[in-house]
Amino acid sequence: MFAHYFTPYPLSLDNADPRSDYYARNYLNPTGERGKHSEYGGLLRDRPLPVEPKEGDWELANLRQEVRTARDAGLDGFTLDILSLSGPNWERSQKLLEAARSVDSRFTVMLMPDMSSLRSVDAATLADAVAELAESPAAHRLGDGRLVVSPFKAEARSVAWWSDVLDRLRDRHGIRTAFVPLFIDFGSQGEAFAPISYGFSDWGSRSYTGQDGPSGDARRAHALGKIWMQPVSVQDARPNQGVYDEAGNTAALRATWDRAIDSGADWVQLTTWNDYSEGTHFAPSVNNGHTYLDLTSYYLTRFKTGSWPKIVRDTLYLTSRTQFADADPTGDQSKVMKLRESSAEARDQVEVLAFLTAPATVRTTVGSTTTSRDLKAGVHPALSPLRVGAVSAEAVRDGRRIASAQLREPVRGSVEVQDLQYHAATSGR
Repeated sequence: MFAHYFTPYPLSLDNADPRSDYYARNYLNPTGERGKHSEYGGLLRDRPLPVEPKEGDWELANLRQEVRTARDAGLDGFTLDILSLSGPNWERSQKLLEAARSVDSRFTVMLMPDMSSLRSVDAATLADAVAELAESPAAHRLGDGRLVVSPFKAEARSVAWWSDVLDRLRDRHGIRTAFVPLFIDFGSQGEAFAPISYGFSDWGSRSYTGQDGPSGDARRAHALGKIWMQPVSVQDARPNQGVYDEAGNTAALRATWDRAIDSGADWVQLTTWNDYSEGTHFAPSVNNGHTYLDLTSYYLTRFKTGSWPKIVRDTLYLTSRTQFADADPTGDQSKVMKLRESSAEARDQVEVLAFLTAPATVRTTVGSTTTSRDLKAGVHPALSPLRVGAVSAEAVRDGRRIASAQLREPVRGSVEVQDLQYHAATSGR
């Protein structure tokens, strides 16, 4: 069970007061970085939960904190998106391995060269870089000692090119490998890559509909005698690319977890841990708190143990956008996000996902309208129309409120900047 770690967005970029740090000044600000991102209303719509400035090696300390957060949520490691072989992202990659090594020897880091950004790197240079990172005891290996190498967008290079990389790792560095290529579109790649691969993965869809493909992908991988790493996602909204998928509140998260469980996937990759520019993050954030990470722990337990965990505490997970899907931003933003062609249609709904130990009444309040539903024990999603105003939910049993949650931001009818990410809250914290 892994989560995709994206090095550009650690907990802090400059060790400054989070009220005025680089995230606040430049990434969340529509005019930040000298207006570089003004066309699409700023680079980000969310950020990691703020951390206070630290003494000493603050970057390593923050990475250790992220490792602890992931480990405590039940993850076994990170898949490390290796974007470059020098500079801040490379240095952060090295530090992440050190953080994992120093926090918990059981938490490992799978090496994932990103071939969308390393497309000009030759085989020898990449092999040398992978070998350098592989010196860390935290680099993920199989039980037989083979180093797992799982390149992102593996189809950007030929099978022969990858064979050259793997041969160099073996012959020049003495490193035996288990190759697990990740494809943007698995499609017909499996048979071509099978001779050099231990397993396969795919980046997957972020729409809550059309999730049948990953189950078929797992079956094809297994038919070829390979393991399958299933992508599990929460949502996807990319202001700088002008595109988003309709996640259907938590429906995409639940659907992709169901595929991982039902298809007999061998590994799971949360896509992603912290890519805030694509809104795909599971990591604790300002807009979502720990909601998505806490929710995924329920499915993670089923995936690892084969049994659904018993619900021992009444908990509500509340999700909603804070603007309507067709909102027209009033600010200077000229590039707006549009639905990806493969996505489900946009919807304007508030969802309460209720985990109940016994029957209860769940009330959802959106603006001035409250909707009540009598629900049985178990897990139940309840939808209500999106309206302007505050969004909250509560569960009541025997006349007593047993759980409640409220979104940090209200729904607004008029907005300056487009934000089509779902915001989330949980009664569990």
